Amino acid sequence: MNAMNNEHVILSLGPASEQRPVVMRGPADMAELLPYLLGFYPDDSIVAVGLQGPDLHQGGVIRADLPASPADWPAAAEETAALLVALSERHGSRPFQVLLYLCQDPVTAHAPPVVEGLRPLADHLRAAFGRRGAVVKESLCVSDGRWWSFLCRREGCCDPAGNPVRRGPDPGPAAAAATVAGLVPRGSRKAIIGGLVPVGPPEDAAQREALARSEAAVDSVSREQGIELLGQAFAEFAAGARELDEERAARLLLALRDRLTRDRGVEYVRPAELAPAERLWRFLARRAVPPYEGCAVAPLTLLAWASWVAGDTATARVVLGHVLRLAPGYLLAELLYESMNDGMTPGALMAAVEAQRRRREERAGRPATEPDPAVDGASGPGPVPGAGEAPECPEERPGTADGGRRRRRGARRKGAATASTRTDRGPDGPGGPESSGSSAEQGSDGGGPGPVSPLPRSGCGPASGHDPAVGRRPARGVRLGRAAACASAAVRSGVGRHRCRGTRQAARGARRVH
Repeated sequence: MNAMNNEHVILSLGPASEQRPVVMRGPADMAELLPYLLGFYPDDSIVAVGLQGPDLHQGGVIRADLPASPADWPAAAEETAALLVALSERHGSRPFQVLLYLCQDPVTAHAPPVVEGLRPLADHLRAAFGRRGAVVKESLCVSDGRWWSFLCRREGCCDPAGNPVRRGPDPGPAAAAATVAGLVPRGSRKAIIGGLVPVGPPEDAAQREALARSEAAVDSVSREQGIELLGQAFAEFAAGARELDEERAARLLLALRDRLTRDRGVEYVRPAELAPAERLWRFLARRAVPPYEGCAVAPLTLLAWASWVAGDTATARVVLGHVLRLAPGYLLAELLYESMNDGMTPGALMAAVEAQRRRREERAGRPATEPDPAVDGASGPGPVPGAGEAPECPEERPGTADGGRRRRRGARRKGAATASTRTDRGPDGPGGPESSGSSAEQGSDGGGPGPVSPLPRSGCGPASGHDPAVGRRPARGVRLGRAAACASAAVRSGVGRHRCRGTRQAARGARRVH
């Protein structure tokens, strides 16, 4: 069909692939291995795979949403090409060649194949990569269980109806090798997100009323009460519970808007805690019924973090992409996304979180929980500057004279840094702070005695008029992801942490990669 049949591509699909690499021998293998590359079945997606070196081994892999309007296709092609090249260069060199996929199912069961409608986008992508010196080795349309090659132009070569992705009841040799390498696709992206949609009738009415009541009484709830409520809920789920009543679910969803309360949930990643934590975050996300959808942002981000720690990278990527569509600029989700896209493992972040948790437990006069050997053995930088710091928003600061003075000093310094490091960026384009900036003064981590701060009133419901996660920079407590990622990279490369300051700028659009 084309040059793809004459050269093999070596894929790194899992731990076992270092000893037994998976070899892709043609476009049929390329189509069948797509969900193994990502860990899920993409839909309405552009997927680009960089091939490195003369032996054509797998480099960076990115996924982007397929723009609905053809008018947006040229810009999407340029952004995809720029992102893959930048990602590859950060890890060594630009891609030697590229594999492309355009994935879209027909709108109706008997609609004609979508391949011809997507051909202009395939041409835009090929040209965009060509301008950056990367040759497109193969470009496929994958739709409704079949594939077509955009590069095959020979008359009568390919079946107009396409080729089946699965050529028989059993997987092909390449897919079987990917399974041996430890990879099993976890369903489609839409299916993963579909399992997190808010509950519908009749449950939604009672939950909506409970959220409205809790929203009206939010000023009477302190941060310490929110943290206590979170601890009680987690203890119940760890004991086997599967749900909370509507009132407690509503209060907890609103409490998680507070950054320090939310960061307490980040700590539930010890081995015995992962399963109940994931159940709790999924339950809460599904209780963020309209018009309180913004309340799902915190539990969804915590679900992605727990999934990543548990080794379910596919779910973590999909959920983080969903979060950043709900709340562009939500910093913790951005930091986790950047870390994953840079090839990080969660070990360094886990070490920082565990160290913070032990210090808090020791300060509270309680014996620290038995250390987790996996956490203690992780190669990480230790405590992360900025972790557990008090939020920036004035209404979230303790209402004391000292707290007021500290806020004013921090606000002046932070304001200057923010003005020079932020740009206006949308959910699918560049967005968020350009660099880590300087850390302001450290406040209480919410774990011991101290001033009681009411939870912020602005939030995820109709009373606030907007989603709190949009347009508000989260607390510096969530810097632990970026700080740990940068510190870990510095440890590996032997350079100072200042080398990480340009990472976000180089990875513009990386939130689309999932």
